[in-house]
Amino acid sequence: MQWPKLTRRGFFKGVGLASATGAAIGLLPGCTNPEQREVPEPLVVDADKAISVLEEYEETDLELKESQVWNLPLGCVLHEGSGTWLPATQAGSSASPMVKGMAFSSQDGSLVEVLPDVRGDNHTTVIYDVRCSDEVYAWIELDFLTHGWTLYAAEFENGKLEGNATKLWEADADYDPPGFACVGRRVLWQVTPALSGNKTSEHSFCYLWKRGDENAQAVVESPGRFPVAPCISGNVAVLVPRVRADEGVFYGVTAYSLEDDLETVVDQLVLPQTIKPFHAAYVGDRFAISIEASYSSGGMFGTMGTYIGTSGGPFIKLSREPSANVAGRGDQFIIKSRTSYFVVDVRKSTYAILTAANRCVDYGEFPARVGEVENFVTFATVKDELSGYPASVTARLFHW
Repeated sequence: MQWPKLTRRGFFKGVGLASATGAAIGLLPGCTNPEQREVPEPLVVDADKAISVLEEYEETDLELKESQVWNLPLGCVLHEGSGTWLPATQAGSSASPMVKGMAFSSQDGSLVEVLPDVRGDNHTTVIYDVRCSDEVYAWIELDFLTHGWTLYAAEFENGKLEGNATKLWEADADYDPPGFACVGRRVLWQVTPALSGNKTSEHSFCYLWKRGDENAQAVVESPGRFPVAPCISGNVAVLVPRVRADEGVFYGVTAYSLEDDLETVVDQLVLPQTIKPFHAAYVGDRFAISIEASYSSGGMFGTMGTYIGTSGGPFIKLSREPSANVAGRGDQFIIKSRTSYFVVDVRKSTYAILTAANRCVDYGEFPARVGEVENFVTFATVKDELSGYPASVTARLFHW
C-alpha cells in the first residue's frame, strides 16, 4: 500500500495522521483563487411562487419501462454508481467478515465478490461503505472500537481489483467517515469534522485522486461541515460547501465540472440562511434540491419537499417528504416518495407514478442511480409471499 501525495491549487499544510491531513484555510469554498468569481446572494423565493407538481401538473402514463429484474441474496445493498458496475455490500455468513465488498453488473445482473475481507484488524474492523466506477473501486474500513477509519482505492476491471490498494486517507473519531464517490478514473471524498470531538471548528475539504496518480488534490474547501455527500451527475459533481461564512450559515449547492477536475463552477445556488439540504443533484441544466425539514423562515426552501430549478427560476416543487436523492435525464426527474416514485417531466408539465416492487413496502425500495443517468436502477428487500419474512433483494433496471 502507498499514500498519495497531497497537493492543491494553492498553499498546503499538514497535521498528524493520527487525526487527519488538512489543507490551508481559504476565504471561500473551492481551492481556486477566490477573486475569480463571486458567490451569489442567497436565493429567497416566496412559498407560493413555486409550481406544484401535484396541483398543476397532469398525471399521465409512465414512459420509463422496466427492462430487467434480478433476485439477489438477502442482505445485499446496492449503493450509488454511474457505471455499468454498481457498488454493493453483502452481509457475511459469519461475524468475520461481518460485511463483504461486492459489485453488481447492471448489464447482466451478476453479483461478484470484490473484497472478501478487510485490510485492517479483522477482529475490530469492518467494511463500512463502498463505491465504484468501471475503472476504480473505493471502500472505507471502520474500527468499531475506536471509530477510526481508513479510505482505500484500487484499480477495478471487469469486476475485479487490479494491482495494489492505495490508502487515500486515515482519520480518528474526530472526523466522520467521508461521503465519497467514484466516476471514471477518479475518487472524490470529503473530510469533515465530527459534530463532537476536538476538531469541530475545523474547515472541511473535498479531495480528488485519479487512478495511477501519485498525487491527490484538495479541490473544494468548506468553512464548516458538508451536509451531503458528493453526487455525480453526468459531467458534473454536485457538492454543498458552506459559503458566505462571515455573514452566517449558508449552504451553496454547487455543480462543478468533472472535465477539469472541479476547477470550473458550472452553476451555484445559495440557500437561505440556516436551511440545509438533505440531498442535491443536477439534471440537465437544473438543480434538484431536497429539503427534509420545515423552517420558520426561508420562503419556499423553508418548507419540506423537493425543488427543481435554477437560480433564475422558475421552480417546480413536489411536496412530499424526501427519502433519497433525485435521478433523471434531460427534462425528466425521478423523485422517490414513500412507497413509489414520481417521474416528473418539467417540459410537458406532466408526472407519472413508478410503483415499487411487490412486497417491499415494509423495508422500502431505493435508487442505485442518482443525478443525470442513462438508465435507472432500484433495489428492495422483499418478503416471502407465504411466510411474510424477508426473503431476497430485488433489483430492477429501467430504460426510457
